[in-house]
Amino acid sequence: MSLRGLLAGLEIPILQSPMLGASDGALALAVSEAGAMGALAAAGLAPDEIGPAVATLRAASDRPFSVNLLIVPRVAPEPAEVDAALARLAPWYAELGLEPPAAPNQFAPDFDAQFAAVLAAAPPVASFAFDVLAPARVKALQAAGTLVIGTATSVAEARAWAAAGADGICAQGAEAGGHRGTFLAEGEGSVVATLALVPAVLAAVDLPVIAAGGIMDGRGVAAALTLGAAAAQMGTAFLLSDEATVSAPWRAAIEGAGDDPTRLTRAFTGRYARGIENRFMREMRALEGEVPAYPVQNRLTQPMRAAALAAGDAQMMSLWAGQGVRQAEAGPAGELVRRWWAEAKIAAQVVAQRTGA
Repeated sequence: MSLRGLLAGLEIPILQSPMLGASDGALALAVSEAGAMGALAAAGLAPDEIGPAVATLRAASDRPFSVNLLIVPRVAPEPAEVDAALARLAPWYAELGLEPPAAPNQFAPDFDAQFAAVLAAAPPVASFAFDVLAPARVKALQAAGTLVIGTATSVAEARAWAAAGADGICAQGAEAGGHRGTFLAEGEGSVVATLALVPAVLAAVDLPVIAAGGIMDGRGVAAALTLGAAAAQMGTAFLLSDEATVSAPWRAAIEGAGDDPTRLTRAFTGRYARGIENRFMREMRALEGEVPAYPVQNRLTQPMRAAALAAGDAQMMSLWAGQGVRQAEAGPAGELVRRWWAEAKIAAQVVAQRTGA
């Protein structure tokens, strides 16, 4: 089956965003069982954990689901760069009563091993962010029966994924929470809103496009479909769901979010990501250009964020969330999905009446 056919066959054309740190197989299962498509964020799993996780989802449901990986190459930063980054973080560690960590031997999971595990597990769909796969790897997944979705934050990135042979594009608008999937050009060139990005990508590539970023309810789903997207991807909207794995301080920050609470930052991980603004983001803003690129900064702040979580201090945690976070609602994920689809139908009827369609 083609990805276009798979998405058209969904009872509810909503995809759950693969939110590393905020979701697991339980959320993916709940979303798929509701008639949409859940996602397993496998980037944080060891290679030998990926196969069993996929097998568990397969055993629990015959509905389609996706597995997501972050394309992160091996890095070997200069010791001086790591030392400078740790010195920059030392006051924050001191505030938590800790010494900065020693320079690690490894900064990110072994992507090649993770990819091999996904290839062997052959999930129905695999999605990728942070870079583009080599065409040979795309073909290998497809030969195993896995459809491939590439994340793009610009038209150029969508074209790169199309050239690699991807089955579809996830067009990630600037409103989206968490890490930007950018891999060709940081900055203004990759900060394009969903409303502008989706039609531009559709005009550039002959592939099904999934709209992501700022979609929080049925009205947003209807708007994405009206733009021509084959489905809407929602992440922040699930953060307060019963199945989400967000921590108590993170959940409290979401529940207490004010107007326009999110900002893009490199401070936590060295890669632009959107989250609820806190003291670490504000006070590190002037130094963002100096922090080492992902995954180095990400690895060096991990113990700080873990200690802040243990202390219940949300001011030194990464509180990833999209621009629509104030609209997040609690409840079982399956019920939320069905409610959003009912809302989307009503929104479509309103538009049809207004246009005389």
